[in-house]
Amino acid sequence: MSSLVISEHIEITPGICGGKPRIAGHRIKVQDIVIWHEKMGMSPDEIIYHHPSITLADVYAALAYYHDHREEIRQQIEAGEAFAQQLQGDKPSLIQKILKGKNVK
Repeated sequence: MSSLVISEHIEITPGICGGKPRIAGHRIKVQDIVIWHEKMGMSPDEIIYHHPSITLADVYAALAYYHDHREEIRQQIEAGEAFAQQLQGDKPSLIQKILKGKNVK
């Protein structure tokens, strides 16, 4: 029964969001929900406040999907973070420059 509910809210489509699990009909990935909830401390209500096109059921389905596929989703998050780090290289971000008091133009 629970897999039917999850499949109603979560879809995986090759070519959309890199084939990663996402909220059905949206480009919000399960890993986005996990990051907002676990790393940024947002409650499900806060997530739908910032993304009103999805429902509370969508958020809970994404979290349930995550708990059923924890290793897969964590690997996707880590790969995304590694890619972002690789793109940044050794260049400090704009925020890092501002915090160090450097002239930013």
